[in-house]
Amino acid sequence: MEALLAAAADPAYGATVVAVGADREAAGLARAEQAGIPTFLTPFSGYADRAEWNRALADRIAEFAPDLVVSAGFMRILGREVLSRHPVVNIHPALLPAFPGAHAVRDALAYGVRVTGATAHFVDEGVDTGPVIDQVVVRVEEGDDVASLHERIKAVERRMLVDVVGRLARHGWTLHDRQVKLGSAPSVNATEENR
Repeated sequence: MEALLAAAADPAYGATVVAVGADREAAGLARAEQAGIPTFLTPFSGYADRAEWNRALADRIAEFAPDLVVSAGFMRILGREVLSRHPVVNIHPALLPAFPGAHAVRDALAYGVRVTGATAHFVDEGVDTGPVIDQVVVRVEEGDDVASLHERIKAVERRMLVDVVGRLARHGWTLHDRQVKLGSAPSVNATEENR
């Protein structure tokens, strides 16, 4: 989130952060407030079930009328109530479809891969199963543990997320049969699969 705020401070970037939201208290909310960005909190515990929470979250997001939602560090599965109204981009610390889920770096090391990386993808109702937008390879080094490898992946993720969000905002995209085509539309388009 901080990398996106820094990039958006440059008018040439082509994207503006209109709000920062979370499902629980997080340092990113304070950072956004310091930057003068509106924030909101939609705690999961405040709702009877996942569908009700997703509807409330979708309504809160809609108040800011974003063209694109970025799930940076947001660790909850978003449901149809959100995804049918807002295209959502996520970043994942592995080369999807390999190693989905919350323990991707640990799982990649346990499997013994020589390379892993980061994936920017559109979010669908699965766990890290949405259409891939971009990927960057990170080599696994001798002696890597989860912490050291994850730190190198995070550096790649930040750069890739800033690049991908900027390109989507400036040039739009189309999605057909899971193939994301950047720069193929005059403005941001909602993804077919999320409608």
